[in-house]
Amino acid sequence: MSIDSLIIAGKSYSSRLLVGTGKYKDFAQTRDAIDASGAEIITVAIRRTNIGQEPGQPSLLEVLPPAQFTILPNTAGCYSADEAVRTLRLARELLDGHALVKLEVLGDSHTLFPNMPETLKAAETLVKDGFQVMVYCADDPIQARMLEEIGCVAIMPLASLIGSGMGILNPWNLKLIIEQSKVPVIVDAGVGTASDAAVAMELGCDGVLMNTAIAGAQNPVLMAGAMKKAVEAGREAFLAGRMPKKLYSATPSSPTGGLIGKA
Repeated sequence: MSIDSLIIAGKSYSSRLLVGTGKYKDFAQTRDAIDASGAEIITVAIRRTNIGQEPGQPSLLEVLPPAQFTILPNTAGCYSADEAVRTLRLARELLDGHALVKLEVLGDSHTLFPNMPETLKAAETLVKDGFQVMVYCADDPIQARMLEEIGCVAIMPLASLIGSGMGILNPWNLKLIIEQSKVPVIVDAGVGTASDAAVAMELGCDGVLMNTAIAGAQNPVLMAGAMKKAVEAGREAFLAGRMPKKLYSATPSSPTGGLIGKA
């Protein structure tokens, strides 16, 4: 196990990049992009992607086998707690009792902003039902703490709206969530390019989840590789500890003391 592994629900992962499987032109491109990303955790929208609920149709699991990847069923497209709970119970049946899931309950179809009262309600039901819940949420430190207290195994605040590519709009709220959380904090939604992913990791996030930023790129496979490097670089920069910011520097990079010819 790597000394800097990502630990979620007691399992170790070497990659801190989590990726979605929607919006690619076909399953072949999906697999190529995921290979380039190095991701080990793959999210699947149960209401939009066949993983066995449609017998006789091509299944994503044929391209991304659970023996090779951790499949993370999610509730994309759900707008109530009851809908989300039903969807994840179906996913558990399809995946032979798989407990690790991603919960998202949306507030409206225009912004895809999370409905936090319904998210909290669904999280409580799912945790009591034995699920290991990773949860998409608003970047609200109080509600993030409530979700952790319920028993969620990872907190996944948005950086900006799903699919917007706007990057991290409120780094201060993310910092507050990171500082208080005892479970992994993974930025979910809003990442548009590699620099956004690097910033998230430099802030101290434990990981980044993305879909559209890769699938919506002109060259998804190339972007997936860029995101892999950005997450790794951002993590290393965070661990290294950046230099202090200064308006100006009174200390030159090259010291003048002890120069040849100087007393």
